[in-house]
Amino acid sequence: MGSLATHFTASLFLVPLGIRRLLCSSSLYLQNPSQYRSKLWYFSNPRWKNLDFYALVIALPIASFAEVFLFLTFSGLPIYRFAFLQRSLVFLFFWVLIVLIVFRENFDHLLIHESLVFVFSAILFVAEYSVIGKGINGLGETLYEWLGGLTLVCAACCLYLSIRPTAFFAEFLLSSGIVFKGTWSLQAGLSLYSDVFSLKGCHQFLTDVVCDLEEDNLRGVTLINLLFVGHAIGVLTTCLVLFGILSSNWNLKYADGTGSLLSELDLLHEIEVE
Repeated sequence: MGSLATHFTASLFLVPLGIRRLLCSSSLYLQNPSQYRSKLWYFSNPRWKNLDFYALVIALPIASFAEVFLFLTFSGLPIYRFAFLQRSLVFLFFWVLIVLIVFRENFDHLLIHESLVFVFSAILFVAEYSVIGKGINGLGETLYEWLGGLTLVCAACCLYLSIRPTAFFAEFLLSSGIVFKGTWSLQAGLSLYSDVFSLKGCHQFLTDVVCDLEEDNLRGVTLINLLFVGHAIGVLTTCLVLFGILSSNWNLKYADGTGSLLSELDLLHEIEVE
């Protein structure tokens, strides 16, 4: 179950998060491909540039509490009721992931191994996949199946990065997948919960979108698949264009790629000079 507002909010978090990760990782890779290594989070200086990180620290517990509240107050079918509780746990564990990243960045790096955090991220994406679209039938099931597939792609990328953190293509796919999840989440919200973008011959019934005729249902599935292909082309093109802009503009590349790793290297260089 969901609403246009929840899907729009998810898109509002995921798209900027994926784009920023893509820009920062691409910047570090272009500066020195042979020494590139993926990072759990690309922190930047000054601190206000990490606004997306701070927003997640606040938003994830709020989202988890909201799902628990819905679980306690919802009086519908049990499958929908327990879906709220499951999503609440997923939000909570993603917040735990954020806390682990904070501890690793501010305390001993050896205490929390980077590879283990990537593995934990992959597990969380799989857990998210298990609750996506639970109890949804009709055309909504097709929309959420594609969203679940994107989530599994992100899980596979995290798992691969835990083994080979130098694999930039996995980082590129992870960043693009997060952006794609954001755009497709918005598309799902518009298709399922908006009358303006509803599919012809289909209407919302409880939490599902059903079609009166089989012909309308087939047309709806075909349109959803075409929309997915359109989103895929648009996201891939955007990511490649951004990568191309970074590769041809040194100033932009340096500014967007300034993370904690670069700050540490600059500090060490200054100490050696002194």
